This record gives sequence, structure tokens and C-alpha cells, in this order.
Amino acid sequence: MSTSTAIVLVQADRRFLGDLGERLADLEGVAEAYSVTGDWDFVAIVRLSRPEDLARVVTTGIAREEGVERTQTLMAFEAFSKHDLDAFFDVGG
Repeated sequence: MSTSTAIVLVQADRRFLGDLGERLADLEGVAEAYSVTGDWDFVAIVRLSRPEDLARVVTTGIAREEGVERTQTLMAFEAFSKHDLDAFFDVGG
């Protein structure tokens, strides 16, 4: 079964920075949440078995969390990971 992945960028009200990351990570469909620097405060990695569930996860989950001011969702087409490539080419050495 394939999995769809989306990256959701989150801008937050500063008053909620202390606990919002943990609350995002606890949401159904959110595999990981990171606090980050720059224009966005958090990045949520969403992994779903059904891509049509993305709208629900973002609009009724992430966007409705107290402290979330704005989101931007990026749908991943293809994944590239040095870690995965290293494991693939490792022949037990």
C-alpha cells in the first residue's frame, strides 16, 4: 500500500509556541512535527494511506488547533533520502 506525504508549514501565535508542536504531533495523520526557524514556526509531516484524507487532516485538524494562525500545504510527489540510499547500497560491510 502506498502512502501519500504532505508537508504542512504552520505559522503560530507566539503565546502557543511552547506546546503547539506536541499537539500537532498528536494529531491523526501527522507523523512528525518540527519547530523551525524562518518565516514558519512548525513543519508537520503528514502521511496518509488515502490522499483524499489530506483536506480533513489539514482543515479540521491542524488548522483548527489553538494557536495556529496560518498554514501552507505542500504535497510531495517523490521522496529522496540519502539515508535510504545508503541502506540500499550497504552490503554488510
